[in-house]
Formats: sequence, structure tokens, C-alpha cells
Amino acid sequence: QVQLVESGGGSVQAGGSLRLSCAASGYTYVTYCMAWFRQAPGKEREEVATIDSDGSTRYADSVKGRFTISQGNVKNTLYLQMNILKPEDTAMYYCAADRCWVPATNFRYWGQGTQVTVSA
Repeated sequence: QVQLVESGGGSVQAGGSLRLSCAASGYTYVTYCMAWFRQAPGKEREEVATIDSDGSTRYADSVKGRFTISQGNVKNTLYLQMNILKPEDTAMYYCAADRCWVPATNFRYWGQGTQVTVSA
């Protein structure tokens, strides 16, 4: 059974940094892709960053140059380093995973989310 557990959210002032973590278990990491999504109240879910099984990454334009997605050495932990945070980054952040041929928006496995709040 695939399980994803996020941690690392919190409250920070604009310009600050946070690092989110997602502990993964229950699947063969080398064949899975992983992603971070976020959803703010009243807004649609947004794909923030994705990392493929070969390590290639993609980012939403809104976070390019500020956020970095990465995996641990044994690929069972996903990270999102968030720098120069802005109030508009405030959202619930979710870790997601699935086989790499599945579009990220259709990933089957999701964590419970971790809240990030950025104050002006």
C-alpha cells in the first residue's frame, strides 16, 4: 500500500524559507514520479513541481527560481525547498506519486497535506 506523509509546513514571513518533506513507502521508487501540489482556499489545485524517475524536474512559472524539488539518496523522501516565500504561496501543500506515464494531475497517491502560511 502506497503511503505518503508530508511534514515541514508552518508560518513564515514573506521573504523567508521553508522545506517540506514527504516520506514515501509501499512502491518501487525507481519507477515512480513524484510531485508537489498546492491548493489555497477558493482556488483550484495547482501543480507546483514534479520530479521524474530520471531526476528531471519541472516547475510552475509562479515558483521557478524560488522552489527546488529533490529526492533523498534512497528516493523514499521527497523535498520541496521554498525560498523567497510570498503571501501568495500560502496554501495546503500535498505530495503525490504514481507511475511516470500517468499525468501528474491524475496521480493516484496523495498525502494528507501540510499547511504553509506566508504573512506580509
